[in-house]
Amino acid sequence: MSVLPLVFTSGWASGVNAYAVVLLLGLFGATGISDEVPGTLQRPEVLVTAGVLFLCEAVADKIPYVDSLWDTAHTVIRPAAGAWVGALLAGQSASLSDFAAGAIGGTTALASHAVKAGTRMAVNSSPEPFSNIALSVAEDLGVAGVITFAIFHPVAAAVVAGALLLGGLVTLVFLISRIRRFLRRRAERRAARRLTSGPQAPPG
Repeated sequence: MSVLPLVFTSGWASGVNAYAVVLLLGLFGATGISDEVPGTLQRPEVLVTAGVLFLCEAVADKIPYVDSLWDTAHTVIRPAAGAWVGALLAGQSASLSDFAAGAIGGTTALASHAVKAGTRMAVNSSPEPFSNIALSVAEDLGVAGVITFAIFHPVAAAVVAGALLLGGLVTLVFLISRIRRFLRRRAERRAARRLTSGPQAPPG
């Protein structure tokens, strides 16, 4: 069976939470639930590292503005993780070239990362923190559900991931004005900090 649907789904999920994808796939493989998971993802050091980083993301992702800083730092990490997982999955099944799988996983992860990062910028334009927490929990549950679904029904899960990606991109277009507002406020705060931390004038 082609591994393409699982590569696409894991790519989408990696753009949202790469550490959860590595951790879940590794656990599914290590516990014998799936034989589609490469041995590299099942290594204890990989599982421990992914688990620790997942906990870090679970906290950072729910704090306004910290979540956007975290997203910025992961602009390269998430697509790279999607490409890495995709290439490993292709190597395990030999039904898709490693290069093609890496390209699909990385590109899909980059697109879903853009949706997540952009949505968080829009949400951060609101002063209350509860929308960040609710959105973060929904993302975590969504990644866990879709990856679990993909293990047993990869084609159907890929359709779900594709629909979520398309819906996210459409939503992002409508949120552009809020994103611009967020960026403007962040620039204003930086300018204010520079003014307050600048050299003090000597007393007259």
